[in-house]
Amino acid sequence: MLDLDTWQEILEAVAKNKLRAVLTGFSVAWGIFMLIVLLGSGQGLGNGVEYQFRDDAINSLWIFSGQTSMPYKGLQPGRSVRFTNEDHAEIETTLDGVEHITSRFYPGPTTAVHGKHTGQYDIRAVHPGHRYLENTIVTAGRFLNDLDIEEHRKTAVIGDLVEKALFPGGSGLGEYVELNGIPFRVVGIFEDEGGAGEMDNIYIPISTAQRTYNGANRVHQMMLTTGDASLGKSQRMAETVRRKLATRHSFSTEDHSALIVNNNNEEYARFKRVMGAIRTFIWVIGIGTLLAGVVGVSNIMLVSVRERTKEIGIRKALGATPRSVVGMILQESVLITAISGYLGLVLGVAVLELVGKSLPEAPFFKNPAIDLGVAIYATAFLVLAGTLAGLFPALRAARIRPIEALRDE
Repeated sequence: MLDLDTWQEILEAVAKNKLRAVLTGFSVAWGIFMLIVLLGSGQGLGNGVEYQFRDDAINSLWIFSGQTSMPYKGLQPGRSVRFTNEDHAEIETTLDGVEHITSRFYPGPTTAVHGKHTGQYDIRAVHPGHRYLENTIVTAGRFLNDLDIEEHRKTAVIGDLVEKALFPGGSGLGEYVELNGIPFRVVGIFEDEGGAGEMDNIYIPISTAQRTYNGANRVHQMMLTTGDASLGKSQRMAETVRRKLATRHSFSTEDHSALIVNNNNEEYARFKRVMGAIRTFIWVIGIGTLLAGVVGVSNIMLVSVRERTKEIGIRKALGATPRSVVGMILQESVLITAISGYLGLVLGVAVLELVGKSLPEAPFFKNPAIDLGVAIYATAFLVLAGTLAGLFPALRAARIRPIEALRDE
């Protein structure tokens, strides 16, 4: 491989047919370029869809009440299902596999006041486990705790945007805000993966809100995390929740309008299956494009061998061994595929970088990129395929008999 004379001859052979070499190299470069761009775009799509799951815990069940749509044990359809604290306690204490659980009570839009600063914000009355359902990040102070619930404390955890609006230039931690005229002490500040819409909220203890805003024992929604439960177990947990609540509120387990259980485990598994199918499709298309370029290299090398029949015959008549002839053809094939593959790789990565920086913020397409290891393996595969592509023309060249080659016109 380091024989300078051989490489000089190879370069001279390529230089004699510049257009053919460029077109062959282009087909190879295009193949690796398309593979890199397709893989990077697939990664960008995956990142975008994965980004949609950032706000809520993936391993979670979200339970919503509705209206019955079918008669049950003499009861007419159209009845509203209303969750209570007792439903929350039933699920928390009897459902196997619950990691964190919370209920929500919505007092509605509330005017928050601190000094001269006011604002309209949504109040979420919750349990301490809520932070794990919403991926809430406490940046100062603490989140709500069990004592806040048990003692009906007037404590609040406010979003970063709420703090900036009500406490401009200062910290709201330890201060008081009035919510519809009732003072609540700020015990924590939070940020949220969900962005600005989530950081414009205020959390207070659900027990306090029920007492303060005439909620009695009513809750509007329940959520829980399933820990490291498998998809199958989370589905069984969802069915158990449906049976328990159907019994407590007298509706059929088949009445899906009365109770809605969203299983994020299912949604995430569905996303994984779809992305797996997309990645498989991308690899099939990309490798097919690569192989088309490699076949082009093989064909060009066959043409090259045919054109150089007399030259090869003279070499063999002067003592060149079949091994040296095979090596020369293979090296020419590897040269074309390696250089073209590298150029296609660099161009593909550059296009992904350019697209990633120039695209506007898109919810379902983020940070298109290619794993460096995958790119290296793809290029190595291309070089190997180029070697194999040159093997058959090389073997044909090695079988040329000098006397027949010298008669070739």
